[in-house]
Amino acid sequence: MRKLPRRIRPTAVRALLATGLAGAVVTTGLAGSAHAASTLAGSAAAKGRYFGTAVAANHLGESAYASTLDAEFNAVTPENEMKWDAVEATRNTFTYSAADQIVSHAQSKSMKVRGHTLVWHSQLPGWVGSLGTTDLRTAMNNHITQVMTHYKGKIYAWDVVNEAFQDGSSGARRSSPFQDKLGNGYIEEAFRTARSVDPNAKLCYNDYNTDGQSAKSNAVYAMVKDFKQRGVPIDCVGFQSHFNSASPVPSDYQANLQRFADLGVDVQITELDIEGSGTAQATSYGKVTTACLAVTRCTGITVWGIPDKYSWRSSGTPLLFDNNYAKKPAYTAVLTALGGTTGGGGGGGTATCTTTYARTNVWSDRFNGQVTVTAGSSAITAWSVNVTFTSPQKVSTTWSGTPTWDSSGNVMTMKPNGNGSLAAGASTSFGFTVMTNGNTNAPTVGACTAS
Repeated sequence: MRKLPRRIRPTAVRALLATGLAGAVVTTGLAGSAHAASTLAGSAAAKGRYFGTAVAANHLGESAYASTLDAEFNAVTPENEMKWDAVEATRNTFTYSAADQIVSHAQSKSMKVRGHTLVWHSQLPGWVGSLGTTDLRTAMNNHITQVMTHYKGKIYAWDVVNEAFQDGSSGARRSSPFQDKLGNGYIEEAFRTARSVDPNAKLCYNDYNTDGQSAKSNAVYAMVKDFKQRGVPIDCVGFQSHFNSASPVPSDYQANLQRFADLGVDVQITELDIEGSGTAQATSYGKVTTACLAVTRCTGITVWGIPDKYSWRSSGTPLLFDNNYAKKPAYTAVLTALGGTTGGGGGGGTATCTTTYARTNVWSDRFNGQVTVTAGSSAITAWSVNVTFTSPQKVSTTWSGTPTWDSSGNVMTMKPNGNGSLAAGASTSFGFTVMTNGNTNAPTVGACTAS
């Protein structure tokens, strides 16, 4: 069954909705543990896998985005920054600045980088499609050579060719400038060129709607089998795994991964997102994670984004973190499947806390906000909460807590004044006045950490 239309560009940044009404309450449900909680990356690494995410360069300046990325993931895929229209919009003029920003950030945090993507029918500059056969072959091989050379030694795996097969029951190749002018052989040629440029990078084929056995996945399987038999350099196959209620995780998902692995290639879940919420979404995420762990050659999982608000299909809330970067039940399901833990305490149980936010007063140039901290099922002795404000907002006053600020001046960490003890289920609050300077967005309340 065909999924939602493919993304074209990253979803524009959506500011959190400011109610403008006194007393409006947002329940953020953010919780943290007394001890350093296991992370997706750490838990996956313990299983010999990586856990990655798609990254957009224009979000790296957002403190909550970057901190969540750095804490939870050990692999990144540039969402759009390495696609043909981004790096070679004009023939033989290459622009790498946005992609370089992602690669540099990843390298500074010892994260793997997946190159995405070299040859794809979409997000293709118009000049490519206008070329004749000989010129197109030259342009394709030059594009692969230039981009891979620029990143040689920095990319662990490349999606060399992306989405080359049609949906439906035909199993046919998708019409594209490459297919229509160069024929079936363009895929093999792209892989051979890629190997000649960087013999150390893993070379992958990547596609969607191939997650279970079907005419499309059978066609990809036949191609990979043929490549392996003839010595065409292919090392891995990516399964995008975009799911929703109309196209759920197939019952033969694990078996399908395994049959590809049995051909002698690694398999990876490359663009995972699952529309939905609550238990149903969590169950599906857990199923996907368990399937990867059950296949020895499934080397890692990448989710297609961090918070729901930046997803290419944000209305379906398909990711592991909500708009405020709170960990959703789906996150817990993945972490549990990976064998991780959300925290552990001694004696009386795990110390956790949650938060709610309310805008309590509004004036023409400022508003008051209040964050209520509530202890979980065990008593806590201390807590801290990060609150991120949107520039050019400035906090003029705070109360009932002791704040510290990061270097940007936009992220406040609030801790108790004196004794931070709360009985199980008990609450306390702190507040602040925000000078809007023309920006009335609500602040982003981060995870509550307790001890």
